[in-house]
Amino acid sequence: MPGEAVKESFEEFKKSFAYGSRTDLNFKFLEILSDQDAAQFFQYLLWKLGDAFDDGRLDQIVAHVYEWQVRAYAGAGKRTYPDGPFAPMRKPVSESRLALITSSGHFVDGDDPEPFGVKNMTQQEATNRIADFIRLEPRLSSIPVDTPAEKLMVRHGGYDIRAAQKDPNVVFPLSILLDLASHGRIGELAPEAYSFVGACSQRQLLRELGPQWVKMLKDHRVDAALLVPV
Repeated sequence: MPGEAVKESFEEFKKSFAYGSRTDLNFKFLEILSDQDAAQFFQYLLWKLGDAFDDGRLDQIVAHVYEWQVRAYAGAGKRTYPDGPFAPMRKPVSESRLALITSSGHFVDGDDPEPFGVKNMTQQEATNRIADFIRLEPRLSSIPVDTPAEKLMVRHGGYDIRAAQKDPNVVFPLSILLDLASHGRIGELAPEAYSFVGACSQRQLLRELGPQWVKMLKDHRVDAALLVPV
């Protein structure tokens, strides 16, 4: 009947934060938790919020959310890789050419990868089309290492990009690596860094594009790559 309250189960409530009616990518981990664990998360969150009224320690709230994010995501992936190739460094990092590769979705202003042919796609549109992105072939964006921070753009439907917009270094640590190179901690930084949207076709990434990107780095005389997954 009109005006009748819509009943919602607790399970539906916690799932609504992951691409649902309450989408908030900082809290999409709630979908992974059992109802009991999710209830405990909210109970402790309210306790810490109440404490913050008295002591003003908002850092405890942040730490609480972070702790439960880690707890939820640990071992939650559908893909596990118990073994992997190990390639020891042939020379010290201080003598090596290093490249930066992230799955954070960064690109240079004016060089938008235009997913699905959409110009100037917003973050909200990317979030709404996450199911399409995970079937899309990833595109690697090349980013000159001298690109000013204000020219770095980011769009990714798989995580909350607000922190990355305020400070790219949280997921695209380019200025940090430049500083390390200037102090001799890195022999040399490759002239271009790279980024792509990690929410993409994993099959194409692993079987086709990944090996192509490795060959490209070798052609550019890169000794090692810093991979920053998001």
